[in-house]
Amino acid sequence: MEVIKQNSQVSIFKLLLIIFCGSILLALSAKIKIPFYPVPMTMQTFVVLFLGMSLGYKISLAIIGLYLLEGIVGLPVFSNSPERGIGLVYFTGPTMGYLLGFFSACFLASFVKKNDNYLMIFIKLILSVSTIYILGVFWLGTLLGWDKPIFQLGVAPFLLAEIFKIFLLTILAKKIFELRKFI
Repeated sequence: MEVIKQNSQVSIFKLLLIIFCGSILLALSAKIKIPFYPVPMTMQTFVVLFLGMSLGYKISLAIIGLYLLEGIVGLPVFSNSPERGIGLVYFTGPTMGYLLGFFSACFLASFVKKNDNYLMIFIKLILSVSTIYILGVFWLGTLLGWDKPIFQLGVAPFLLAEIFKIFLLTILAKKIFELRKFI
């Protein structure tokens, strides 16, 4: 009985460590800006999809939740914080819909399976990341007004970078599934 109790404590510690490290990875991915056309690219959506694929939806949803909580309480984990604000003020700004879309994206990315062919992986990842933009555009339009060119502001500049990241994830997918053995 003592061995079972000890193993469950190790498992809980390991799980909490994975969630904490995942939130750090997500924060780092928001801060690294890679020169890209037409706007600099962060690897944040790449990491969101990667987490869903490699850790499954339960752990990845916990990571996203912790990451968002860290940002809401004022830690500068979001892409443009602290330059454009911190905490709840930043969270409820123009990017809130995109940030909430991380939940649906990592959830859907968890349905990418090892035996999927590359075309199916690509399609599933496109659908996954699309939810980030759907929620982002909905929130942006609500916040700024639907008379503004919401698609041109909130989607078009990022499409080329998203296709690049999804293509990269598709190529790496088979290796990503090998990570599950270690978790």
